[in-house]
Amino acid sequence: MRIEYGEENDVAYIYLADHIGKGEAVRQVVVDDDDLRGEVIIDVDRDGKVLGVEIVGATHVLRPETLATADRHDEEDPYGWPPPPAS
Repeated sequence: MRIEYGEENDVAYIYLADHIGKGEAVRQVVVDDDDLRGEVIIDVDRDGKVLGVEIVGATHVLRPETLATADRHDEEDPYGWPPPPAS
């Protein structure tokens, strides 16, 4: 598991799978909870397995010590799309 965070948009992504291929997440489940001060979206594959969790408003949803462990990605897309070219 790893966490990536884009400070500019305050978006975190928690990877529960080692690698998520483009198009592998076929369904997104939005967590509907009025007590959350952000938006939580769960990415699911075609077999119903959870791949990762996107958190919009991450500084309001995650504990600071959790966010401090995240890899920082302040470019436009915090999820790494498109993936970097192979070396």
